[in-house]
Amino acid sequence: MNFDEQYWTERYDAGKDGWDLGCISPPIKEYIDQLTNKDIKILIPGAGNSHEAEYIHNQGFTNLYVCDISNVPLDNLKDRVTTFPIDNLIHGNFFEIQDEFDLVLEQTFFCALNPLLRQDYIEQMSKIIKPKGSLIGLLFSMEFDREGPPFGGVINNYKAMFSKKFDIRVITPCTNSIESRMGSELFINMRPR
Repeated sequence: MNFDEQYWTERYDAGKDGWDLGCISPPIKEYIDQLTNKDIKILIPGAGNSHEAEYIHNQGFTNLYVCDISNVPLDNLKDRVTTFPIDNLIHGNFFEIQDEFDLVLEQTFFCALNPLLRQDYIEQMSKIIKPKGSLIGLLFSMEFDREGPPFGGVINNYKAMFSKKFDIRVITPCTNSIESRMGSELFINMRPR
């Protein structure tokens, strides 16, 4: 199936963005809260309603970019956070981004992609993350019993996929997920080779 702009816009318009937490994910919040350099260049791809971006922006980070293939969630972010820089909202395809970032946050983007695009995702991430930059975030550590998205996976498969282009510093079960996701999320911290 082709999960294109029309597909995602229709899902957002229908309120079928089912894995939206309505707030920043606790593991990502904990990671952000320990960062001291608020000038680092951050990207949140496939950001959806981007509660992470709202939180990060409100913490004073000055170089934050949000990308989504649909305008609906970008407009939602603009409405909620009127001080968010319009030029930092990227309405487009993640795979066409050519800029480089110190940090890319993964929060439900990987699981929203057609699994056939996972190697392309890894390749693109390895290109847009600066050499000493990081890919940080969450992956589902379970297979779903229904057709996605979201699409899940297991830790050994993730390790095999990502290790081709990344040094995996951390890939471990989250201990601070929200209750409904407890035991089904992995925290990742990777650096491109």
